[in-house]
Amino acid sequence: MPAGTKFMAHESDFYGKLSFLNFGELLQVIGSSSATGTLRILSSVTSDTGVIAIEKGNPINASMGSLRGLDALFPLFGWTEGRFEFIQEAVVGERVIKKGRMEIILDGLKLLDEGKIPIQTQPPSRSVIATPLAAEASRHKPDHPPMIKGPIVDYTYVIDEESFYDGDEIIREGSHGNWIWVILEGAAEIRKAAPNGPIRLLRVGDGAFLGSLSSFLKSEHVRNTTVVASGNIQLGMLDSQVLTREVVGLSPDFKSLIQSMDNRLGRVTAIGAQAHNRDSSFMRSLENKKITIEQGQNEERLFSIRAGEVVVARHTTSGYVPLACLEKGDFFGHVPFLTIGHEPYEAAVFSSSDLKLASVDAKKIENEHRRLSGTLRNIIEHLAACISATTLVTINRIRDSGMC
Repeated sequence: MPAGTKFMAHESDFYGKLSFLNFGELLQVIGSSSATGTLRILSSVTSDTGVIAIEKGNPINASMGSLRGLDALFPLFGWTEGRFEFIQEAVVGERVIKKGRMEIILDGLKLLDEGKIPIQTQPPSRSVIATPLAAEASRHKPDHPPMIKGPIVDYTYVIDEESFYDGDEIIREGSHGNWIWVILEGAAEIRKAAPNGPIRLLRVGDGAFLGSLSSFLKSEHVRNTTVVASGNIQLGMLDSQVLTREVVGLSPDFKSLIQSMDNRLGRVTAIGAQAHNRDSSFMRSLENKKITIEQGQNEERLFSIRAGEVVVARHTTSGYVPLACLEKGDFFGHVPFLTIGHEPYEAAVFSSSDLKLASVDAKKIENEHRRLSGTLRNIIEHLAACISATTLVTINRIRDSGMC
């Protein structure tokens, strides 16, 4: 990977100070644009430069001094002072980092909270930085919902503003509605009802979206989670008529992909709820199914299910953890412009004996994605980020419950 210690801001596409955007926020900003290029981070307290190769919004490799991969990436979450620059350019080399952007951010912030990543206010101890943080991240236990932020708000889509106060219910699970809000300022918590009390899934902040695109594809859309204001919050209501026209005009494959992603979020959330209640019945979804795609397999194709059933599962040290059961009309495989933590390099695919598939032209969908309005692209990217974050929360909840 290229290394550099000198910043040339006039040649950068995006640059600034870590005191304004911390490393986690920086990854979210770059990721929301699905950009490809090289991110460099420089601090006055160390001679090492952090160099991150990013492809379509996701880190694929990193270096800092003698460290590589995730062990070079995680210490950067502790850098509070320094400068960054991002240059859009082609990146070369193999994908060393297999985790998606959102999972990296959540792992990094958790390691920071637990004191396993030092805050860099003085020259760091080399023995501390060299700790295999990637291994530590896989063992963490979340005790509060992770935070997801969105991109800069496009106010041309905002037709009204609403204020809510701490603890106000913004969306109620089981209610009907087809509007979508964007958070202008503040934060909200997403919860799922459960017999032994609601599950706190995620927190979402500035630029994040509340609502579902699938509500534009079917007349009777039921909200599957509750959203509560976490402190005072200002929301912008998006122009549903403009968004509906754009969504309705998409190709059948793209509309099906959006619906399938929305289904995926609901299913991984439901598994998290079962784990929260110590109901292990979801583990039986792997029975009488065989592995069709191995976790880590180099599979670049995208498929649509025509018949049968597929279970996406993450392999852990205790065995496979089901993440979502997919049915007719759902998609699985590699989506070139999205990362949800269910891709072949992060999960295996189990299938029923009666599985029938259709190959999907992923390049055609990717080209259609490029032509979308910025707001619609951002909503789709936010949905992918929520799937990724909820997947990590669900996996850790299953581990904590002792089910695997």
